[in-house]
Amino acid sequence: MLRDTTSNELFTILIVTGLIFVTLAKLIASKRFNDLISIAGNFKYLKIYGREQKFLDTFDALLFVNLILSVSVFGSIIYQNTMETKILSINIIIKLIIGIGSLILIKVLIERLIASLFDIDKIIDAYLFQKISYKNFMGLLLIPMNALLLYSIPPSLTNIYIMVIILLIINLLGVMTSFKSYQSLIKHNFFYFILYLCALEIAPYIILYKVFIA
Repeated sequence: MLRDTTSNELFTILIVTGLIFVTLAKLIASKRFNDLISIAGNFKYLKIYGREQKFLDTFDALLFVNLILSVSVFGSIIYQNTMETKILSINIIIKLIIGIGSLILIKVLIERLIASLFDIDKIIDAYLFQKISYKNFMGLLLIPMNALLLYSIPPSLTNIYIMVIILLIINLLGVMTSFKSYQSLIKHNFFYFILYLCALEIAPYIILYKVFIA
C-alpha cells in the first residue's frame, strides 16, 4: 500500500527545517559540533564544554529544535505503522511537536527548581548538560533514520524496532555516564534517586503517550 503523499511532504519539510537548525549550529560552533558527533565513543565533549555551559546556550538551543522535530517525525512514523490508519493528520503531528517540546522544557525547569531548593545547582547543571548533549546527538542520528524510513527502506516494525534499540542504547550511554560521574552520591541517596527516576524520567513519557493517543 502506498503511503500518504501529503504526510511525506510534511515530513520532508520538518526534516529540512531540522537540517537548517543543525547547519546553523555547525556554522556558529564548528569545532564543538564535530566534538559532539563523536560523543558516543569519546567523553571529551562533556569534559571540555561542560565547564562552559550556560543556562541559555545558542548551540544547544538550535540542536534542541532539531531534536523536537526529529523525534516528532519518528514518533509519527511509528504511529502510522502501529495503528490501523495510515493517514496522519497535521493536527496530530503539531500536537506531538508541542507535547515533546513542552515536556522536555518543563522537565528541565523542574529539575533546575529542585536543584535550587536543595542547593545542588552544580551537580544538576552538569547532569542536565550530559543528558541534553546525548539527546541532541540522538536528534542528529534521527535525521538519517527518518529519511531511510520515509524514502528508502520499508518502515516495517522490525526496522523501527532496530532503530528504537539504537536510540535506547544512546540514552543508556548518557545515563551510565551520569551514574559513573555521581555514583557515590547516588549510593548515599539511592531512595531519592529512584524517586527521581519515577517522577521525572518515567512518568512524563507515560503522560506524553496518553496525550498522544487521546
